[in-house]
Amino acid sequence: MTKLSKKLTVVLLICMLAAALCLTGCGGNGSDSEMIKIGIMQFGEFEALQNANQGFQDGLAELGYKEGENVTFNYLSAAADTANCPTIADTLVNDGSDLILAIATPSAAAIKEKTSDIPVLFTAVTDPAGSGLVASNDAPGGNLTGTSDMNPVAQQIALGKQLIPDAKKVAIMYCSSESNSKIQSDLAEAAIKDAGMEAVVKTVSAIDEAKSAVESLKGQVDFIYIPTDNTLADGMTTVAAAAKECGLPTIVGESGMVSSGAFATYGINYYELGKATAAMAVKILKGEATPAEMPVEYQTDEAVLEVAINKETADALGITIPEDVLNTATILPAQ
Repeated sequence: MTKLSKKLTVVLLICMLAAALCLTGCGGNGSDSEMIKIGIMQFGEFEALQNANQGFQDGLAELGYKEGENVTFNYLSAAADTANCPTIADTLVNDGSDLILAIATPSAAAIKEKTSDIPVLFTAVTDPAGSGLVASNDAPGGNLTGTSDMNPVAQQIALGKQLIPDAKKVAIMYCSSESNSKIQSDLAEAAIKDAGMEAVVKTVSAIDEAKSAVESLKGQVDFIYIPTDNTLADGMTTVAAAAKECGLPTIVGESGMVSSGAFATYGINYYELGKATAAMAVKILKGEATPAEMPVEYQTDEAVLEVAINKETADALGITIPEDVLNTATILPAQ
């Protein structure tokens, strides 16, 4: 071997060693090349969706996927405006996300339109199949699956009857553009009739119609039922204040709405729903399953279903809560 060949060999070996050391060092610190990129589109900033997002991230951390170590999150909010969803979906898809979490139906619908390759999990979606997100809730069949926030609607109506025993007429109020709310409205209407009461359906097309809609129900109904409707949840402070002024109790879809002034609910825990979605994500990230073969999951465990009551609203309306309910309920705002 010539002197020149020996020198070239030494240089080559040094370069190879440096490259190996660089890769080892980067791997130890969690380089961008090893980071899992998860895009998150959250439809609005209200409590239920915030809790679902937090539960998802905490659930991943508990299962070994920690932000800054082996996973990064690209979080974007649509600010409760459906018009923002397509642009956000484009951003998350083009960002090279390894997995996308879509929180609420408008988010999931927008992501579905933009990718058929990236695994997508949704949460806070009432009826995924009914909303056209999956082929069926038992066998999704595509690149989307996730967790449903379908409510125990009949039990919520029963709670309303228990807390307002003389009720004879109940209004069901929701945003007409939300298909998931229509599904819950139909269930509520049947439950109201089964309870021997009369149902009155009241829809709005935007939150700025809610106050006048509530005022039109004054003296006409005994309480208002509001499902997990994104539009009304986002504006629940306004809706609840209007209902209080009209002397109308509001039985709602979830506890975040109660925190915002609604009267009561018997509902699911969105934080736990997010954690259940995280468990599904880990199976996908580990290659143990694909969205196509993972059934939509529901929260049916009574251990995480809760009665929540806004005591300030109850007092303002002059409603006395039975002791057996009060002793087991979550009282909001937190005392």
